Amino acid sequence: MKQTAILILNWNGRKLLERFLPSLLMHVPVENVDIIVVDNGSTDDSLKFLHLYYPTLIVRVLGENYGFAEGYNRVLLNLDYEFIVLLNSDVEVGENWFCPAINYLETHKDVVALQPKILSFTDKSLFEYAGASGGFLDKYGYPFCRGRIFCMIEKDEGQYDNPIQIFWASGACLFIRLEDFKMVGGFDSAFFVHQEEIDLCWRLNLLGKKIICLPCLRVYHVGGATLDREHPQKIYLNFRNNLLMLYKNLPDISYDRVMVIRFFLDYLFALCYLLKGRFRNAFAIWKARLDFRRLKKQHRVLRSENREVLPTIFRGCIVWQYYFRGKKKWNSLNIS
Repeated sequence: MKQTAILILNWNGRKLLERFLPSLLMHVPVENVDIIVVDNGSTDDSLKFLHLYYPTLIVRVLGENYGFAEGYNRVLLNLDYEFIVLLNSDVEVGENWFCPAINYLETHKDVVALQPKILSFTDKSLFEYAGASGGFLDKYGYPFCRGRIFCMIEKDEGQYDNPIQIFWASGACLFIRLEDFKMVGGFDSAFFVHQEEIDLCWRLNLLGKKIICLPCLRVYHVGGATLDREHPQKIYLNFRNNLLMLYKNLPDISYDRVMVIRFFLDYLFALCYLLKGRFRNAFAIWKARLDFRRLKKQHRVLRSENREVLPTIFRGCIVWQYYFRGKKKWNSLNIS
């Protein structure tokens, strides 16, 4: 039995597989690693392409598009490896991205998951939106990264090259111990796609597990290959899932206060979209909040009291810091 499996979730991504599989196979010790392509109900010729050009890869075919969360769950929860790597189909890997990460997990038993530095595929001097050099969360649930706050993406000049404990690791390239993934129940399938990895990492944090960014490892992410980040559907999923994540994981002592402030902040974002004439985006936020109320009922059993203040949650408000104080770079926030 091999120690590690790399999983790639595919949905109508034949062109991405054709572009990025060669570099993956070139930079992975395939004799020691299984590469599994999980096909999420594709209707293009992805399966035919894999069968014809990559017959040695393991392909798991799902009958429909279950989204990122449930699509991975349906395969991962039935596997038996020590380590799992979740890799987006639009990620290019380079030399020495893989073995040092596995070695780190082997020698640091208190670390449950890690991510490399994630740079933009289209401009490799820039960090990439989905992960950059490690993910963080403010006390109102807004995610940001070391190297990316909201839409401000920094140039990589080595300023964030030190390994650091982070709050969440990007699902674009996530190394994780499979036993711990299973222990917390995997991804929440209600998320479908977007922020399911942040919710997963929050649950791991609550168990005292460490999540690390190793910037000495790097990969290059296209990003937005399925939906542009300003697409109304992506805005809807991000706001809805973020509220659900807060409901599941915030302690009672701070939940009411946080959700009141989020009510005003979310509608402030919606107002900004209205003033810009982006009515579908504003409606997406309203619909996200409406559907969140429905999902609360389904997740009520998952709420549990937790009085621990997690050190990797930024105790300030990133909206205030970014829009009102002009702090648009991670190193200006004085996060230790």
